[in-house]
Amino acid sequence: MYRAATYVALSNELDDDFEKIITILKENPISFGTSSEGQLVYVGEVDVTHAIRQNDVTNAVSRISAIPEIRAYLVDAQREIASHGGIVMDGRDIGTVVLPDAELKIFLVASVEERAERRYKENLAKGILTDYEQLKFEIAERDRKDSTREVSPLKQADDAILIDTTGMGIAAVVSKIKSFVK
Repeated sequence: MYRAATYVALSNELDDDFEKIITILKENPISFGTSSEGQLVYVGEVDVTHAIRQNDVTNAVSRISAIPEIRAYLVDAQREIASHGGIVMDGRDIGTVVLPDAELKIFLVASVEERAERRYKENLAKGILTDYEQLKFEIAERDRKDSTREVSPLKQADDAILIDTTGMGIAAVVSKIKSFVK
């Protein structure tokens, strides 16, 4: 959702004008769908699934997501989605801020190198040209920014289960999470 808000900011040249960003999001709510390729993300009727993974959005998302008014608006939207139950949410403050009373909290981590390698392969598969070393730097920098921001910093909730996914494939991660669900 923060990537979608960042996409709105960038595509409308709004910089950090949170009032205009929120107005656009209210008029064009973020929603989700599914396809054979996975989750789809929409802003209004526009499919932004691939656009929100482009380098310009990735490089700006920490800045836009640090704006308190944007965070407040999206936290409310996330809580509304969760209020219907039966939801799995991921994000950097889901367990600490958005859903502090969630039934199960998993805090996934992996080395910067592992995450860069995953994103690099994902980007190449989607036709997004990416420099691996630059990607490593950007991931580490985003972690630093998100961990030190004043509003809703990235941190593990006290009652979250830590899983280090470095060296694990998707099936192994899913199996590990399922063992805690049971």
